[in-house]
Amino acid sequence: MEYLITGLILFVALEHFYFLVLEMFLWTKPKTIKIFGLKSKELAEETKVLAANQGLYNGFLSAGLIISVIQKDLDVSTLFLSFVIIAGIYGAYSTKKIRLFYVQAVPAIIALVLILLKL
Repeated sequence: MEYLITGLILFVALEHFYFLVLEMFLWTKPKTIKIFGLKSKELAEETKVLAANQGLYNGFLSAGLIISVIQKDLDVSTLFLSFVIIAGIYGAYSTKKIRLFYVQAVPAIIALVLILLKL
């Protein structure tokens, strides 16, 4: 079970690192515009500073999860997975895109449940 938990935590960390890359460096690219459902390249240009800031926060989530795995600290994992879950719930609610919940929050929920079952 330890390997499964570690694998899920790393999966969530990699997801958020990918979000960082998309939001900080690729926000105005056609693929990213499509992924995030932006209306136009102009909108992407207007919002790229906000997206970069959002990407930075995703990077912090990723870093926290990676550090928790390196230190083998399930308390830190629980904290950062909780942050991810809250962000996923709020993101899905505020954007009215349920897919965001499944992509962001569900893997973190599964990892958190497995951690709690282990404790």
